[in-house]
This record gives sequence, C-alpha cells and structure tokens, in this order.
Amino acid sequence: SNTPLPSSQTLLRCRELRSAIVSPFKMTIIIEQPQFDAAAERKVAGDPAELVLDGGFTVPDSNAFGHTFRDYDAESERKKTVEEFYSVNHINQTYEFVQRMRDAYGRLDKTEMSIWECIELLNEFIDDSDPDLDMPQIEHLLQTAEAIRKDYPDEDWLHLTGLIHDLGKVLLHPSFGELPQWAVVGDTFPVGCAFDECNVHSKYFKENPDYHNPEFNTKFGAYSEGCGLDKVLMSWGHDDYMYLVAKENKTTLPSAGLFIIRYHSFYPLHKHGAYTHLMNEEDKENLKWLHVFK
Repeated sequence: SNTPLPSSQTLLRCRELRSAIVSPFKMTIIIEQPQFDAAAERKVAGDPAELVLDGGFTVPDSNAFGHTFRDYDAESERKKTVEEFYSVNHINQTYEFVQRMRDAYGRLDKTEMSIWECIELLNEFIDDSDPDLDMPQIEHLLQTAEAIRKDYPDEDWLHLTGLIHDLGKVLLHPSFGELPQWAVVGDTFPVGCAFDECNVHSKYFKENPDYHNPEFNTKFGAYSEGCGLDKVLMSWGHDDYMYLVAKENKTTLPSAGLFIIRYHSFYPLHKHGAYTHLMNEEDKENLKWLHVFK
C-alpha cells in the first residue's frame, strides 16, 4: 500500500483520546452554554460557513479523488454511487417514515456499549453519500477531534462533539437494525415542508409522496415561522439518532454541542442559508458554532 503510516505523534494523540473515552473522568465537559467570543469569530472569515485553521491543520485544495470538495457533478469513481444513494434517499425520506423511525429508535433499546466500542464498530463502514472520502469512519472521527483540538484547545466540549458526532452511523450495524445507507447517512433536510432546491440532487424529491401532499409541500408546511429547529422533523439518519441518544442519556454537552450533532449534515442550512425561516434565536446562536465545526 502507498498509504503513509501515521506518525508516532498522531498515534500518541489517538491513545490520549482513547484514554479520555475509556476513563471519562479525565475529560472535563462544561454544562453551561459556551460563549462565541471574538477569538472564535476571527476563525470564521468571509463565508460564515468556512473554517479558517489558525496554525493548525492545512485544508487540502482537493478531495481524495482530485476534485474540489462536495462537487457532486465531478466525474469520479464515486459519482454514480453517490447519485444513486441520493435518489433512493430523497424518494423515501417522508414525514411518516421519520416519525416511524424516531418512535422505533427513540426507545434506545437496541444495545448498550461504550463510546470507544461504538467507534471501533464504525471501522467496517464507508459512507456511500460522501463524494470526498473513502476512508473508514473511525479515521474520520479521530481526525475531526484532533483537528478541532489543535485549533480550539480550550473548547474541550467541542473536541468531544467532534469525536462522537458521527457515532449514529452504528445504525448500519446488525446490532442496531442494519439500516440501509439511505436511512443513515447523507445530507439532511426538514421533512413536513417544501424541499428546497439547494438540496443535493433535489430533482429526486419529485418522486417523494410528500412532494405532492398539500399539507407538507408549502414553505412552512407542518411548522410555523421561527418555531425552532428542535420542533422540526429532520430526514432520518445518524445525526438525529445520535442527538436522541445524547439527549435521552442526559448529556452534559451544551446545547451548541447537541446542535452540531443534529445539524452537522444539514448543508442546506449551514452552507446555503436555506430554511432559516424555521429558526429561533437560540438556533441562530448555535449556528455560529456549527459554522466553526464545519
């Protein structure tokens, strides 16, 4: 293999992360909401969704396939797989389906395991919806946590959020029901209201039953202006599942951490500014931290 081996420094940091997970008392997680101060704001420049790394990791100019990031039209070995994924996802993610999944998985009765056991479980899976990465999820989680730790050393709650944000992908595993990828990964979007055209491969929504349902195909649909995103049903997947797990287990992560977990795949919002009419004031504050995270 031509893949470079991780440095001893990287391995040491991975061991530090593992130690912090296995022995949770070694990591201090604040309960109160963190302040989005001037130092954090300086790292979000120009495009508010763009993270500027301050003396930390260098963001590459292209993805693993030599293309710009999140270019769903670029010819690559993953283009067909990704588009097929979104066609099935957009057709089947309905308001009724999400309600059914939340009812079934909100009981949290599948199995019980530690955070590190979940992380190791994800070593088997590659995200079919991602046009940029073909690495196992365990690598993605460790890289995310380490990048955040390097750029925001004092925000320990954010380090942990980065480490666990994708743990909901265990839904792909037999222990958690072995759901198909279209019900686990991919960009998320609200259900119960009109599908915005900025959604990736939005043309496939025309085959979604809710697209033709007058109760759900208007701007507000089942919701009201400024109702708050916590009142909005999102397409079902790992984001919402991990949010439910953290919330029901009385996590001490601040609301910004929960916001990042539930909406980190909500690209129509944090990349394109869609669906802001559903946000309340707390959402707007938490979105600042999501921009930092992304």
